[in-house]
Amino acid sequence: MDALVDMLQTLRLNGGLFLEAEFTAPWCIRAQVGPEDCAPHAPVPRHIIAYHYVFGGEMLLQVADAAPVRVGPGQIAVLPRNDVHRMGSSLTRRAVTADSLIEPGTAGALARIVHGGGGAPTRLYCGFLGSEMAHHPVLSILPAVLVLDATDAASGDWVERSLRFAVETRAAGGVLSPHLVGRVAELLFLDSVRRYVERLEGDRGWNPDLLDARVAKVLALLHGDLRQRWTSDRLAERAGLSRSAFAERFTRAVGEPPMRYLARLRLERAAERIANGSDPVARIAYEVGYESESAFTRAFTRAYGAAPTTWRRNARQQDG
Repeated sequence: MDALVDMLQTLRLNGGLFLEAEFTAPWCIRAQVGPEDCAPHAPVPRHIIAYHYVFGGEMLLQVADAAPVRVGPGQIAVLPRNDVHRMGSSLTRRAVTADSLIEPGTAGALARIVHGGGGAPTRLYCGFLGSEMAHHPVLSILPAVLVLDATDAASGDWVERSLRFAVETRAAGGVLSPHLVGRVAELLFLDSVRRYVERLEGDRGWNPDLLDARVAKVLALLHGDLRQRWTSDRLAERAGLSRSAFAERFTRAVGEPPMRYLARLRLERAAERIANGSDPVARIAYEVGYESESAFTRAFTRAYGAAPTTWRRNARQQDG
């Protein structure tokens, strides 16, 4: 479990709030966080984790045909894979698309939705956590929705006070710090994953393919040291398995063969550093495990459609 939680830290999450909403019963909307929601507050991430913080009233939330979950005051609903979802006082009504209801914010204010039939109110903030890692094996084992209670977190008092302070500041006409709430949501999310994995490990009915300890050990090794000259044989040896058994178990748990996963991880880590730093491309190439800058440049160009220096320049122009 510790290995998986450590791996989750490699997502390097950041984010914030982009929308405040006040709904009155009856209401039902269809929503999904898009790149346009993130863009005013942070560089658009390659992977989006959506969340909704309810600070007044309650709502139902449903992904696809799964059973609806109830989210009450002081709780955060997190969607690790940013699935399309419906929210409402009742989910039997026809859902209105959230994008059609959004009123853009001005002068740095959050965008806003006011919608519903005039009955019992539900107030919430919508936000996102973003990562430059487009794929992450830990996210694949999580349910479509996690409902987190700030008071249940390991740092519950601090989390609850921070969220309450943010909401009260906004209510008093002050400036809400989206990044503060984003940081709180990040800590709450990581804590919830830790507790979720602990429950999985204690459940005899769970599918062991979802949390293979030997695969988790190898994933932690890969994420922790990309410079190593990893081979399938070396990884299988560290997992304590034959090469064929290791390849089968890794692919079943992660969704792709180990060396393909490693190649993509190296390029994703490099892309993040190229976009957000000033280190020379040659140094980045070496530190993510390439023996030559030319080999790295060829692989990066195939994956991202542009050479590293061009991609860095384009990324900075987009950031503005």
